[in-house]
Amino acid sequence: MKITQVIAQILRLPQIEAKTAGTQDTLLIRIRTDTGLEGIGEVDSSPEPAKAVIDAPFSHNIASGLRELLIGEDPLQTERLWDKMYKGTFYFGRRMLGITAMAGIDLALWDLKGKHFGVPVHTLLGGKRHNRIRAYASILFGKDGQETADIGRRWTEAGYTAVKFGWEPMGESEKLDMELVAGAREGVGPEGDVLIDAGCVWDARTALQRAHSFSDYKIGWLEEPLQQDDLDGYVWLRDRSPVPIAAGEGECGRQAFAPWVQRRALDIYQIDLARCGFTDAMHTRRCVEDAGGRVVNHCYKTPVSVAACLHWLSTANSAFLFEDCVDDSPLRNNLTHERVQAEKDGYITVPDGPGLGVTINEELVDEFKVDESGE
Repeated sequence: MKITQVIAQILRLPQIEAKTAGTQDTLLIRIRTDTGLEGIGEVDSSPEPAKAVIDAPFSHNIASGLRELLIGEDPLQTERLWDKMYKGTFYFGRRMLGITAMAGIDLALWDLKGKHFGVPVHTLLGGKRHNRIRAYASILFGKDGQETADIGRRWTEAGYTAVKFGWEPMGESEKLDMELVAGAREGVGPEGDVLIDAGCVWDARTALQRAHSFSDYKIGWLEEPLQQDDLDGYVWLRDRSPVPIAAGEGECGRQAFAPWVQRRALDIYQIDLARCGFTDAMHTRRCVEDAGGRVVNHCYKTPVSVAACLHWLSTANSAFLFEDCVDDSPLRNNLTHERVQAEKDGYITVPDGPGLGVTINEELVDEFKVDESGE
């Protein structure tokens, strides 16, 4: 079996809002073979630059577009192809954009491998330890405490026992920060889990002050309180915080995660399959658990990524929560024929079909695909 096509399709909603949400566009990856099999994946990045990484022609031995490296290859050799792509993009890849493009391809390769052997990806990864995982509804803050409380009530009434609130307007003032967290706790109620995603807004000392203040509301974790590059700050904060510290969604690939794990910078490592791929995410998960940390998925995208995250997280001993994006977007809800979301009891089921276990809704692709002119 040989790879004959590597297709990177940009999908975008007609109206893009000014909000921190990855459900408004995406880069869908399709890998086709001479046997007629197709594997699907997704990139969580800015779609046009990531597509350029895939579509670029050969420049020289360590600066090549990914398609050039893959055509004619055996798609079942996933780890060797990861290494080939990594080496072939040394000059422009490594820690960020190049890795995200590789990750989408890697998801598609594993999907294709599962379809070839007629088994779900989690079987190929060594076997699932969880059939279902408790999900948390992942959504943005409201504009104030009251609106945030209303959001919390909406999703607990829908069956979730945990809700994460994130990003803007957190960080505008101490008063508003406290109002938002108080509203979150009010909406979720005394028994549910409240998770807070600050969105990279503070210095380390301010973050520590907020961690102490937020601990009165019994939050489950404080996510990305510092800038994503502030490794030293996270080490300092994690050693002093009264609440667990979570981060990692900005890291792409095993090399990016390595210093965080080695220095035990976090309590909870958030790994995004559409930014790391199965190949590197499995390696990182092992390293985190060996170091005594816990892993969760990061995913604010479409059902392709959600399914990939479920296959991966189901293999982790430390899995305890699953990020379930509840943003109201047709790309989140309808890109696949299967609706991959938590059920009424707040748990989400791991797919058991071949590969990722999801199939693309071609009508929706036709509706939202961006043509080559960018229109």
